[in-house]
Amino acid sequence: MDFSTPPTGTYPSDPRLPLLTLPEARDAVRLLMLLADDSVEGREAAQLAGELGVRLPAPESF
Repeated sequence: MDFSTPPTGTYPSDPRLPLLTLPEARDAVRLLMLLADDSVEGREAAQLAGELGVRLPAPESF
């Protein structure tokens, strides 16, 4: 294998789909909040829900 030149390739021009849709991401945050409690795992779930939740756009129903 020749490592002296960087790899090149062709990439499709089609738009890429997101890994999660916005409704799916909101559902994931809701599920994490349901799992949140005083256990170590529950605190981690709450922390992850908070980190993910702030990245989501605010609902437009305000």
